[in-house]
Amino acid sequence: MTSSTSSSPITVDLEDHIAMVEIHRPPHNYFDVAVLTELADTIDRLGPDAGCRAIVLCSEGKNFCAGADLSSDSVLDKTKQLYAIAARLLGAPSPTIAAVQGSAVGGGFGLSLIADFRVGTPRTRFACNFAKLGFHHGFGISETLHPIVGQQRALEILYTGSDVRGEEARAIGLLDRLTDDDTLRHSARRLAEEIALSGPLAVSAIRQTMRGPLVDRVRAATLLEAQQQERLRNTSDFQEGVKAMAERRPPRFTGS
Repeated sequence: MTSSTSSSPITVDLEDHIAMVEIHRPPHNYFDVAVLTELADTIDRLGPDAGCRAIVLCSEGKNFCAGADLSSDSVLDKTKQLYAIAARLLGAPSPTIAAVQGSAVGGGFGLSLIADFRVGTPRTRFACNFAKLGFHHGFGISETLHPIVGQQRALEILYTGSDVRGEEARAIGLLDRLTDDDTLRHSARRLAEEIALSGPLAVSAIRQTMRGPLVDRVRAATLLEAQQQERLRNTSDFQEGVKAMAERRPPRFTGS
């Protein structure tokens, strides 16, 4: 089954119990409420009743996802809506594998963490750069990052806003499988096929036991994240962080 339209930012190709769900906002695949809503609606339909046992989430273009465009006030005004969709995506009916090419930045990093697994290459780059913008992270990262890399490494990534790239990402658990650029989607699909060979009722039950409580924790965390973002949005540091990023220079924060 293939579903797509020329104007749709999301397409899905379902074959042999594996759904390839692709975001089409190249080259960087910035998201907004409309794109994430369509993504969540699509994934919600890809459960056992649709014959889907695993999902590969991928994207068109150079980078997996650069998150939301923080220079747009319209996006900043809708963070609570964006984060409600994050919880929806986390509660997807089928296991999800993110095929992470290029960079996953900010909210795009958060989107990759929503998946059950991540497959990448030596050129994959995870960038949680919120602190470098004078801003607070969002998209439920408060609850999704530390179970993967551990509390101390999560704090280091969040405080420093440092990048984590392919080999290191594999070493600390951000990537579950490391492959090369030419076989990224193939490798992600192979993992999906391995999952699909297991009993679908058993996999569903295991996910509910292992990941079900995370949905409620993410809902609670995103409320706190949104509050902190609203507070920091009105600071001089945030304005400086956004300006410095646009000008490709180090920020000069004043703590005000």
